[in-house]
Amino acid sequence: QVQLVESGGGLVQPGGSLRLSCVASGSIFSFYAMGWYRQAPGKQRDLVANIISGGSTNYVDSVKGRFTISRDNAKNTVYLQMNSLKPADTAVYYCNARDPRGSYWGQGTQVTVSS
Repeated sequence: QVQLVESGGGLVQPGGSLRLSCVASGSIFSFYAMGWYRQAPGKQRDLVANIISGGSTNYVDSVKGRFTISRDNAKNTVYLQMNSLKPADTAVYYCNARDPRGSYWGQGTQVTVSS
């Protein structure tokens, strides 16, 4: 079993910053992709950013230039640095990791951007 635990969410004012972390533990193979998804109330869960094993990254257009995804393989951890946050970024953020056996999800962490 693989467990993913997110942290770093919270309440922040528009224009502020947060850094999300996701630590993987358990029966870990080499993840070929790790990423962050988000789900706002009444909406589907969508990809925010991911990082592939070779280091390439992908971002949804709405966060380009504001969010940065990074990965520390030695710590089995993926980060999401979120700057210039907007109310539209409010959602539950989920960590995802994929290996040859399947896809794994964390429990989610709430991010609320409000004045």
